[in-house]
Amino acid sequence: MVKLNKIYTRTGDDGTTGLADGSRVTKASPRVAAYGTADEANSVIGIARLHTSGDTDRVLARIQNELFDVGADLATPGEVAHALRATAGQVERLEQEIDAMNADLAPLASFILPGGSPASAWLHLARTVVRRAERLAVEAAATEQLNPLAIAYLNRLSDHLFVLARAENRGLGDILWVPGASR
Repeated sequence: MVKLNKIYTRTGDDGTTGLADGSRVTKASPRVAAYGTADEANSVIGIARLHTSGDTDRVLARIQNELFDVGADLATPGEVAHALRATAGQVERLEQEIDAMNADLAPLASFILPGGSPASAWLHLARTVVRRAERLAVEAAATEQLNPLAIAYLNRLSDHLFVLARAENRGLGDILWVPGASR
C-alpha cells in the first residue's frame, strides 16, 4: 500500500517529476502526459459515479482502480521487477462486459451525440478523456518502451465507456447525430 505523509516535496519545482523507478523526467514528457490524462479520466469517472448505482457503480469502481494500475504501468519505464502492469485478463474482462451490455442495446443507426442522462453525459466525457490518454500513450510508445497491454486497456476502456453511456440512456434513447440538420 502506498503511504503519503507529505503532499508537497518541492522536487517538481524545476519542471521534473519522478517515475516509478526513481528516475526523473520533464513533466512535459509524453509518458507523463499519458498517465496524467489517465488520472484525469479517473476523476471524470468519479463524477459519473455520482449519478450511478448498483452494478454500474461497482463496475466503475473497479475501473477506477484499474486506471490507477494503468497509470502506475505507464509511470514505470523499462523492465522493473514486480512492476504493476496491465494484463490481458483486464482487457478481456472489458471486452466481455462490452459484449454483454451491447447485446441488450439496439444497433446504432447513426453517430451518437453525448448527452441524455447525467451519468451518460459524464461517461461520454470520460470516454473522450480516455481516448486522449490512449493517443498520448501511443505517442509515448513511439520513443519509449511501454506495455502494449496498457494501451490496449485504454482502447477497450473507451469502447466500454461508450457502450455503458448508451446503456445508461436506456429508456431515454440515444441522441443521434443528424448530418446537416441545421443547414
